Amino acid sequence: MELGDFTKLAKDYVNRVGYSETILRVLCNHIDTQIQRKPKVADVGAGTGKLTENLEDIGLSGYAIEPNDAMRQEGIKLFEGRASFIWSKGTAETTNLPDNCVDWVLMGSSFHWTDAPLALKEFHRILRPSGFFTAIWNPRNLERSDFHMDIENTIKRIVPELHRVSSGSRKNMTGTEQKLVSTPYFENLFLMEATYDVTMSHERYMGAWRSVNDIQAQAGEKRFHQILDMIEEKIYGMDEIIVPYMSRAFTVQSTKK
Repeated sequence: MELGDFTKLAKDYVNRVGYSETILRVLCNHIDTQIQRKPKVADVGAGTGKLTENLEDIGLSGYAIEPNDAMRQEGIKLFEGRASFIWSKGTAETTNLPDNCVDWVLMGSSFHWTDAPLALKEFHRILRPSGFFTAIWNPRNLERSDFHMDIENTIKRIVPELHRVSSGSRKNMTGTEQKLVSTPYFENLFLMEATYDVTMSHERYMGAWRSVNDIQAQAGEKRFHQILDMIEEKIYGMDEIIVPYMSRAFTVQSTKK
């Protein structure tokens, strides 16, 4: 498995959690006030539709853009019979959407995979004047849980050379602010954070771990199975696992007038 290739993980993405509804509602209200209408959105790098479904839940509609065929098919299946989002193939750098077609572009846990200057140029193109872009991540809030921190530290002992890419930690998001305002296309950066807990079944918790790309890619099959066995041992006898999360959303406004 390679870093960034989620083809084999699509089925397990159902076990992942969505994003903070509090953050999304506050951002939506802010954008609504700025543009004086309910924003039409583009979820770019939509994966299997986790963020897309959150956006639908707060009454929004628009486009879901995903480059990976297996992930996109899971999203299409999830939204079968629902007309709120049009699913299509594309990337952050080439969305294949028309000019000036949306008010708000979002990327959920995926902006770090992009060529940032090219992606920001593309988002500027598809946004209407004064539109917004939000890069949001949803890391586990490990600092709030000794139990989950112990699992993470044990993983590091199994794979000492591990460099987390997809976890959304503060370390991995270093430089995001600079990237977002490094081009002529966006300004007025602000950051929002919200903490919350998700109660998972044993099955869902293990499924969420099986969907983690960066550990699998770097650990290799043998050590990744060792990690899964270790986690199974640590949660033995637990019917439910409470997992702390923290959504972090970086938002900028288009300079297009």
